[in-house]
Amino acid sequence: MPAVSNKTQRPLSVPLPSGKTLHLGPGKTGQISAKALENQQLKKLVDAGEIEVVSDDSRPTAGPGGDKRGRASFYGHSSGGGIRRSGDR
Repeated sequence: MPAVSNKTQRPLSVPLPSGKTLHLGPGKTGQISAKALENQQLKKLVDAGEIEVVSDDSRPTAGPGGDKRGRASFYGHSSGGGIRRSGDR
């Protein structure tokens, strides 16, 4: 799935097909459908340099852009912060 990245220092509202809108904070990235790439308003934002279209192949999964995919899950096991019994050693 393609993605768009906000290249400005201000929040943007990216128009999508079917009257939907993607709200992106400064420097943030969001996923869009391939169909949305054909939207004329989206193309204008790309031409103006306000957003950049990023393909899935070149996008980092856990970089400083704030994307949460690829990060470790913290559910299930603790990191040793549980209660220890003094007599079991």
